[in-house]
Amino acid sequence: MTQKTFKVAEVEISYKPDYKVSERAQISSSNNANQILIQQWNMGRIELLEEFKILLLNRRNRVLGVVEISQGGLSGTVADPKVIFAAALKSCASGIILAHNHPSGELDPSREDTALTNKIKAGAELLELKVLDHLIISNDSFFSFADEGFL
Repeated sequence: MTQKTFKVAEVEISYKPDYKVSERAQISSSNNANQILIQQWNMGRIELLEEFKILLLNRRNRVLGVVEISQGGLSGTVADPKVIFAAALKSCASGIILAHNHPSGELDPSREDTALTNKIKAGAELLELKVLDHLIISNDSFFSFADEGFL
């Protein structure tokens, strides 16, 4: 009796930073996180399109990288938790900071923003991953869920 051979794709996981750990920025406050994130934002689109990004951190809150999760329209974007967790796990992150912009410039979190934050935080706990903050960014200011006691 011959066994049927199945074709299976190989999955390879790698993370290759091109700088030393000591050269990585270290997050010590929401303001510090905002400064790093705003450098990664296309300021020509911040008042036009809503984007969602995450800041990946090691155990010492040193930045491993910034990942663009999604880009939407004027009134929203979809931040898929599976994509967020895949990026965090691939980079061996210990913590993440969520961030998105409101093209209107209005920084108050919506019910959807709060629900998504809580959903990602609950999933992260299962993975022993810390959600340290969620920032809503505009071209001249930001709102921090952690600073305002939402986390």
